[in-house]
Amino acid sequence: MITRYITNVSTAFSPFNARSGKTVRNFLALLPPNARSTMKIDVKMFGQKEAEKPASLGLKFKDGKEMDVDLEKMKLRDIQTEVDRHSRTLRRQEELAG
Repeated sequence: MITRYITNVSTAFSPFNARSGKTVRNFLALLPPNARSTMKIDVKMFGQKEAEKPASLGLKFKDGKEMDVDLEKMKLRDIQTEVDRHSRTLRRQEELAG
């Protein structure tokens, strides 16, 4: 996954609901070890009383695009595909600009 162009990651999930938070936890695990120095990462965990709340994942890119991921419909591989698609577009624009 190309994470070079991501500037902000914001997530909210419940560790008590394995189904809703699994995709978010796996996405966070895919971020490189130096991610905290290159992007802002905001993780909010719901308490046990809020375990039924749906998980959320929001991404911001260097060009200002914001992507709110629908975790009910998208799996981890789909999220990777969308992030890579936009990152390749940004990389192409960067190469053309010189």
